[in-house]
Amino acid sequence: MMDILFLGTSAGLPTKARNVTATALLEAQGKGWYLIDCGEGTQHQLLHTSLSEHALRGIFITHVHGDHCYGLPGLLSSAGMKGRTEPLTIVAPRGIQAWIEAAIMHTQFFLPYELKFVAVEDFAGDTFGEFSVQTVSLSHRVPSYAYVFVSQHIEHKLQVEKLLAAGVPKGPLWGQLQSGHDVVYQGTSFCYTDFVTSHQRQFKAIICGDNDTPELLDEAGKDCDVLVHEATYTEEIGLLKAHYGHSYAAQVARFAESANIPNLLLTHISSRYQDDITHSPSIADILSEAQSVYSGHVSVVRDFERYRLDHSGVVTLVPADH
Repeated sequence: MMDILFLGTSAGLPTKARNVTATALLEAQGKGWYLIDCGEGTQHQLLHTSLSEHALRGIFITHVHGDHCYGLPGLLSSAGMKGRTEPLTIVAPRGIQAWIEAAIMHTQFFLPYELKFVAVEDFAGDTFGEFSVQTVSLSHRVPSYAYVFVSQHIEHKLQVEKLLAAGVPKGPLWGQLQSGHDVVYQGTSFCYTDFVTSHQRQFKAIICGDNDTPELLDEAGKDCDVLVHEATYTEEIGLLKAHYGHSYAAQVARFAESANIPNLLLTHISSRYQDDITHSPSIADILSEAQSVYSGHVSVVRDFERYRLDHSGVVTLVPADH
């Protein structure tokens, strides 16, 4: 289980309704979270959420274009001014480290915490909190990457018929057994291992940078629960602007359908597509195009929307936290 909160969903330029790219991935338990890309103004977007810079466990930058990284200096500086002291790991293209270090030197802002840079070009995978993280190289005008986040959860299922046969009444005792605790009822001890079956369930989310070739995700897409991918244009415009290195809605949706990915979240929307669906071109055009070739759950996401991948592998929109 995991939550994905979109902090910025516009491509290239911000609009009145959408900031440039930034996505937060939240751990299932606690307040820990991870930031994938950090477009300009991301720290301001955070003010409209319950996310704290103190609970930020890692930053992952997909590529060096400004709409994916220009927010980094401000965010890092603000985190320091708010009292962060825990080290922070940034996985990013090498140029990001040189740029941030130059910004620190030339603007003389002080960080009371350590920055640990990891070059994505050399990144062989690692574990961050509850997630194991891998990368996939994508196709764009500059080197671009997808980050593959995998978490393992142990699911505990009560053997209801066995509990009823044993005379254990429904209620708190069942909850204690499911939580892994033995219980006593009317003088008889009941061991949770006798009434609970456990199995491990893997959850996989792929969050992509800019990419004009979704098929590069073929291998990573196996057993993927949710794909977050750009759909900058609809097909008509996308084919005209193919040299820009972006995907269009039908292109991404066809890949997701062929890869049997059940949940598709489309972001990085060109500013030409309005949120007002009564006027065209709008995000309704992008959604309709994707739905015409894709049978799974698909959404064209908006800023501050929060999606939850639950234990059954279903993605749903949950109430905003701002």
